[in-house]
Amino acid sequence: MHLRKRVLVTGGAGFLGSFLCERLLKENCDVVCVDNFYTGTKRNIVHLLENPYFELMRHDITFPLYLEVDEIYNLACPASPVHYQNDPVQTTKVNVHGAINMLGLAKRLKAKILQASTSEVYGDPTVHPQREDYRGNVNCIGPRSCYDEGKRCAETLFFDYRRQHKTKIKVARIFNTYGPRMHPNDGRVISNFIVQALLGRDITVYGDGRQTRSFCFVDDLIDGLFRLMNSPDDFTGPVNIGNPGEYTILELADKIITLTGAKSTIVYKPLPQDDPLQRKPDITLAREKLGWNPVTEMENGLQRTIDYFKNLNYNGSLKG
Repeated sequence: MHLRKRVLVTGGAGFLGSFLCERLLKENCDVVCVDNFYTGTKRNIVHLLENPYFELMRHDITFPLYLEVDEIYNLACPASPVHYQNDPVQTTKVNVHGAINMLGLAKRLKAKILQASTSEVYGDPTVHPQREDYRGNVNCIGPRSCYDEGKRCAETLFFDYRRQHKTKIKVARIFNTYGPRMHPNDGRVISNFIVQALLGRDITVYGDGRQTRSFCFVDDLIDGLFRLMNSPDDFTGPVNIGNPGEYTILELADKIITLTGAKSTIVYKPLPQDDPLQRKPDITLAREKLGWNPVTEMENGLQRTIDYFKNLNYNGSLKG
């Protein structure tokens, strides 16, 4: 009926959402970007506003939304501890009520819907690397639970809608992602280190720095989400989308100090509660089912991210 596929992106003005909107427009989609601007910013999507196939709507998905679309990417949720712990009740609500509202919309429209889940469903894993059949090690009453358990509940809802209502679903478990448009105050390790280095401050490492993380550049991540949405309907996931390259936090700090040319020194602070000691995706399923593999080298991705932060007017300190 429609010449262009109509696609809704919740959280579309956020870090990942804005890149996804760009990708969908390049794929000749008609894009509706929905965001309540809690962590998303107009800066991320202002360059898209003149595109006649891009529509921006301010809306909180904990309230119902009535649109006519063919596909839904549900990305709406603060993803960093600094942001999601600021209002933990609302974080749980956007994960649970938001999922119910978007699934209800998909059910009514018979639309396909993708959930941006997270590696945090694995908690502080006792299995390494993490495969999709690992059920996790999550504290259900800790300060991170609003996000971790909220995302786990959202996955439950997605699969129950599939079983009960035959809703066409996709579930992506996103691992640590970085790149331009990261929020400078989000408290994540890469943005923290880059901002501290560019401002000539000490680099803050929590714990002894030997805990590991895997970092996926945003372009690779968006390609994985797009491939998942366009995979056969009988492949629902969950599927890990992340870069299996593994680095200690100290290795990351050293890379950023070198790339920025900073004179910063490293200072140590206590590890936050429930902070995972290791995180690395097994992406065998993504390779087999989606033909997906991250291609951006860490140094290249970090340099592009550093260049973005250099051009930010970060509290008037980085530029201007």
